[in-house]
Amino acid sequence: MVHKIRGVRVMLDHDLAKIYGIPTFRYNEASKRNRHRFPADFMFQLTREEFDSLTSQNAMSKRGRGGRRTLPYAFSEHGALQVANCLHLCASETR
Repeated sequence: MVHKIRGVRVMLDHDLAKIYGIPTFRYNEASKRNRHRFPADFMFQLTREEFDSLTSQNAMSKRGRGGRRTLPYAFSEHGALQVANCLHLCASETR
């Protein structure tokens, strides 16, 4: 689940969402709503070339067959922890 992209060890949004048992769009929604908490070294969106490279290295679904419509986000260790904090805050606000 850990990839090295742009010289940084990262995890992709769909892998982290799977760990937390939530849909990927909810995971990304939490990070986007709290964008001020995410410096550039915490998260970034993959380029088409980076995504295509990952697709060719892994068994990912083919385009046009129910796969992703947007490029994935990559989270550094600090970024993944920050989203976990945001998810925790969102969950406590809904209680």
